[in-house]
Amino acid sequence: MDGVETRAAQWIAAQARPATRAERRPSILPHAMNDPLSRAPEGLSRPNLLREIAVSMRPSHWTKNAVVFAAFVFAYWDSTRTEPLSGKEFLLATAAFCLFCLVSSGIYILNDLHDAPMDRFHPLKKHRPIASGRVPPSVAGIAAALLLSVSLALGTALSLKFAATAAGYVAMQIIYTMFLKKIPFVDALVIAAGFVLRAVAGAFALHHVSISNWLLLCAFLLSLFLALCKRRSELAAIGAQNDHKQRPALLRYHQRAADILIAISGAAAFISYVSYSLWPGTIAKFQTKALVLTTPLVALGLLRYAHLVYRRRRGERPEEILLTDIPLILIIILYAVATLAALHFRP
Repeated sequence: MDGVETRAAQWIAAQARPATRAERRPSILPHAMNDPLSRAPEGLSRPNLLREIAVSMRPSHWTKNAVVFAAFVFAYWDSTRTEPLSGKEFLLATAAFCLFCLVSSGIYILNDLHDAPMDRFHPLKKHRPIASGRVPPSVAGIAAALLLSVSLALGTALSLKFAATAAGYVAMQIIYTMFLKKIPFVDALVIAAGFVLRAVAGAFALHHVSISNWLLLCAFLLSLFLALCKRRSELAAIGAQNDHKQRPALLRYHQRAADILIAISGAAAFISYVSYSLWPGTIAKFQTKALVLTTPLVALGLLRYAHLVYRRRRGERPEEILLTDIPLILIIILYAVATLAALHFRP
């Protein structure tokens, strides 16, 4: 009996001892790389794993791809076109939007996969599925590869130019993730260039539709303004514990320089839009001078966003601002209504 009692006491002690470092290790383990699809992280079922992958796709960020519709919206009211756009072109634009959502989701997963070691130091990003270990790296890599390959393959059905532009976007984002995001201000320029490529891809999806260089310039400057506001907000929050570890490039930013560039890019975006609305080519294309009447709403939107960044400290998540700030949403709706009215009700 003494032997039995001794073994029982040893078993109880083994169950009560603290877990070793190996046992406390997150679920990102070498064995997951060998068989990524046959096993989910401990305590996470396959449906939950799929849900975590869906979270990593960041559907809330898909609003950024709405710029794909820019070519369709402005080409629809183009009076110089011999053949007006129809429902077919709208479906093509919608397909382009959906494909770019898949492309951007694949890039987001790759970015999270690359940044996972740094994201674990961030008070919010450490809860992301990949950084927290709820999605193994191998599963994340396969999901990203499937999203990118399928979306680019389907993109060729729209047009080769669309697929080539989307592929260029993917290449630029991979280079950005690996290298360019570490260079201050260059990272913001790359983000802005990504919006220009989205707009160009939307035009290529419609075949015989072009987009004004003025609109591309406006899209570039506006997205540059938003990117700089995001960096400025992150820089203001760098005093939080370990913030410098999750984005080393922020240490190379200067807050005063960021403030100056935000003012310049915001003013340049507004001036570019005013110039576009007054440009003789724009007036001739849409047969109206009323587009300039929408410029106060553009200025109001820029000022509202700057207020949220500098007074409310909300610039770190622009996609969240666009979906939750009621005054800004109302400004955007009023701008859309005013623009459509200016284009539709011609003198």
